[in-house]
Amino acid sequence: MGCLTGGVSTPNRLPRVRASELVGRGWLNTGGKDVTLADLRGSIVVLDFWTFCCVNCLHVLDELRELEEAHRDELVIIGVHSPKFVHEADPVALAAAVDRYEVHHPVLDDPDLVTWSAYAARAWPTLVVIDPEGYVVAQMAGEGHARNLEILVRDLAAEHRAKGTLRPAAQGEGPYVPPTPSSGTLRFPAKAITLPSGNLLVADAGHHSLAELLPDGEALVRRIGSGERGLVDGGPDDARFSEPNGLCLVPEAERETYGFDVLVADTVNHALRGVRLADGHVTTYAGTGAQFMVGGAENVVSADGWAPFSPEVTYDPDGVKLSSPWDVEWVPGLGFVVAMAGHHTLWAVDDGKLGLLAGTMNEGLQDGPAAGAWFAQPSGLALGGDGRLWVADSETSALRWLDGPVSGISSLGDGLEVHTAVGQGLFDFGHRDGAAGQALLQHPLGVVVLPDGSVVVADTYNGALRRYDPATDEVTTLATGLAEPSDVVVQVEGDRVLLLVVESAAHRLTRVALPATLAGQVLDAGAHRTRRPVTEVGPGELALDVVFTPAAGQKYDDRFGPSTRLQVSATPPELLLEGAGDAGPLERRLVLNPAVSEGVLHVTAQAASCDADPAIEYPACHLAQQDWGVPVRVVTGGPASLTLPLHG
Repeated sequence: MGCLTGGVSTPNRLPRVRASELVGRGWLNTGGKDVTLADLRGSIVVLDFWTFCCVNCLHVLDELRELEEAHRDELVIIGVHSPKFVHEADPVALAAAVDRYEVHHPVLDDPDLVTWSAYAARAWPTLVVIDPEGYVVAQMAGEGHARNLEILVRDLAAEHRAKGTLRPAAQGEGPYVPPTPSSGTLRFPAKAITLPSGNLLVADAGHHSLAELLPDGEALVRRIGSGERGLVDGGPDDARFSEPNGLCLVPEAERETYGFDVLVADTVNHALRGVRLADGHVTTYAGTGAQFMVGGAENVVSADGWAPFSPEVTYDPDGVKLSSPWDVEWVPGLGFVVAMAGHHTLWAVDDGKLGLLAGTMNEGLQDGPAAGAWFAQPSGLALGGDGRLWVADSETSALRWLDGPVSGISSLGDGLEVHTAVGQGLFDFGHRDGAAGQALLQHPLGVVVLPDGSVVVADTYNGALRRYDPATDEVTTLATGLAEPSDVVVQVEGDRVLLLVVESAAHRLTRVALPATLAGQVLDAGAHRTRRPVTEVGPGELALDVVFTPAAGQKYDDRFGPSTRLQVSATPPELLLEGAGDAGPLERRLVLNPAVSEGVLHVTAQAASCDADPAIEYPACHLAQQDWGVPVRVVTGGPASLTLPLHG
């Protein structure tokens, strides 16, 4: 993930290099036509390298909407979809994702990472700017570049208008051709809960609303939300959501205190919304509607205005920016626990106080005390009868849990430990049952606890339901052939236990009967690793250099300590003989083990900068951050240096 906040400076221009042709398997949103660079000559082009599993990529899609609308005559955005997971290389799944996330520009399907490699992309998301003459003028990794992109596009438009090389397209002449929208009662439903009435409440993400259905899961009782994307409180016909996901029923004893019955993770609005079931009225309970930017100086409201966030402090729920809350679960003693997918953490909110519960905002799989644990897009939560809080940690394809004494929200995370039941890390996934230590999932989004204490995982990109039994430490498969299952609701009917599955990509709810023994099948459909091209490096010393230049008008900001930070680790750990750890400078001498032929270098870099003009009383400050997972192959004679760009 990369972040940049505030500022009025123009991004640094790259040396003029001819843009490479756009090559892939095919195109979406073009009416079946291919798009070439020649077709785009005369327009400013932004290439958005993305993959639909990645929440930071989804943030960039939202950042680009306003830019796209403001400069539709002179700017063409091209999505280049370069998949991480095997499922994302499925053209049907990609078409569904383009529909789901309302991508209103052409998308190149690049499953073999041909165009990704041609532009030397190393991280999702990456943006590349091409001028009207076909030259690459900027490249930036991560999210948070909307303001700098706006300045760059404005400056390029003025420059090339003066040169006569900007040729604005007439209305309707651009390469984008809108597809036929999907329709039905539900559209990409995300999560569901059972209401006290027995009816079902579904987060109908694609319709930006909530749908109440009869217990059969089909007949619509009412809709809460107008269906228009937005952040508006009010009655069921006026309220607006933006891709709502998680739902949590407020305990009966607490409903009068809170003034609502259901808490909703309103993901793209970066907010938690309360819904009163009696009349469908919606209120905003937590969040400001703006996205929390990691390291940003304006994430919480203080008495003196906006201020940086502190993990040791609790805040008023409506005075903190959130980041893509994906699910919500009630935990006695803590209140609502929120899976904050956007910056890889868990939060808790109760009694007018909100704060960080677990995670460091670093992305990865690291267990231990809650304050130091790493998550990667936690997307599903479920509380077990034994007090364990289960987490579907999607980007590490992992099932994890928290346990320990709960001492209240005033001491968030104290005593809590994070554990991993299933999962290997950011780059290993698949469909493999058996012993939990070697079992594999693929980007799970949902989790639920069965009456016997075992855990069912909505294994989304495998299209399967998987069961983990803590008593045996084994994983089995309960069902396959599902269309991106994103949540599961347990229904008990007499002696039968049914699973109500939210089949998101099929726009429906599906019932699956559990086998009497709960044993399921033991399957092995193989293991996979991330498909990115491998970087060859030589054994022994490797000079790692993260290149950062503050944007024009900026300087390094060392008022509160070192302005840069570099974290390096490896998978497997034996790959690095020297150089692992967390230190300040953006240069590091690494020593690679010649006995380890390949692995992944994990690099996280941060650099703080602020306005350089001493006349500015309140300078705008920035934190550029990027995480890389660089697959490497150690070969004799390979390069002795590795350079990664961190753009200001």
